[in-house]
Amino acid sequence: MAGLSPRLALPALAGAARLCLWKSGAAALAARWQGVPARSRRGLSGFPPKPAPREGLRDLPPGLPRSRLESRRYVLSPSLAETVARLLLRNDGCDLILEINPGPGILTRALLQSGARVIALESDKAFIPHLESLGKELGGKLHVLHTDFFKLDPRSFGVIKPVVNSKVLFQELGIETLPWSNGIPLKVVGIFPTKNEKKMIWKVLHDIYSCTSIYRYGRVQLNLFFNELESQRMMANPQNPNLYYALSVLWQVAYDVKLLHMEPWSSFDISSQSAQQEKPRSKESSEQQVQQNLCLIQLTPHKDLFSQQLTSVNYDVFFHMTKQCFLKRHGKLIDHLTSLSPIDAMDILKEMDQDKNIKIIDMYPSDFKCLFETIECSKDHTFKWLYDDFMEDVII
Repeated sequence: MAGLSPRLALPALAGAARLCLWKSGAAALAARWQGVPARSRRGLSGFPPKPAPREGLRDLPPGLPRSRLESRRYVLSPSLAETVARLLLRNDGCDLILEINPGPGILTRALLQSGARVIALESDKAFIPHLESLGKELGGKLHVLHTDFFKLDPRSFGVIKPVVNSKVLFQELGIETLPWSNGIPLKVVGIFPTKNEKKMIWKVLHDIYSCTSIYRYGRVQLNLFFNELESQRMMANPQNPNLYYALSVLWQVAYDVKLLHMEPWSSFDISSQSAQQEKPRSKESSEQQVQQNLCLIQLTPHKDLFSQQLTSVNYDVFFHMTKQCFLKRHGKLIDHLTSLSPIDAMDILKEMDQDKNIKIIDMYPSDFKCLFETIECSKDHTFKWLYDDFMEDVII
């Protein structure tokens, strides 16, 4: 660089290289989220790849084996914890938070200090004494239980430990049922597990559409960290055809899906937080970090999810219809209708006010709900659906 001594020129070049990497990472991020509605991706415009925050390590409980932290992901950054607490505790009349696997309790502390009442469901016994001590320290608004949220009310048979039934749990905690059309009874926050991720996703969807498990108590709001790719799929629509699947439709019909925050993997990884960040990152490591973002997704159940046509009894037919449509995602809807229903396909399209050439990939989630309700509304046919048993086990 002209005018700089050799001693200063090298640091200046390194700084310029880091700036270029930040710009390329930000451009890649914007490209990946192109097409997602602006209301669903708040806070993305100023998101840069950041160094691993190490300030949270001082708050970890003393004597805790390092392996406990390395085997799972936890919120380990106090600044991230404060951001999440601020996003969750708004003037919506609900300050009751159910926290999933809080671990060292860094997010728990931020929630309590922000005025929340917290129920901590921790599956690792090693953290229980620390969490109970934290509750006493901060005024007793913390109730700690040894259980795994993602194993509540298992849909399959077998012994699952620790075992807790949500009905028993909520009754003991004094959580009252709210009508579906009313407000939110409580908010759930945590990190969605990567192990058996697809099975866990289907369980959540079955629970809300059937109004079972936690949804017996009303429109429970979920605030969960998912990996970036899964988050994109949840919010995809015909504008993102490569990411648009049956699950995209089922998520969006059931919930108002919003991206609240995006955070690098390093904020949840103890090994990344302990590592020194003195050396400049290579281009490869910077791009890899952007790919490992976790996204805080807010899932608020729609008040109008259920109707006279779509109910907690027949939702499985809606699942079947959506899955079958996406088996041939680029096909025309009119061609799918002959295998879905004995009702005349043109009559269905006319009732929906849809073009006969519309393709599955061009239909929005609301269109699939409209399709289901249109067929269910038909009064001229006793049998409205053609149903194949093999579709029960198809996972898309």
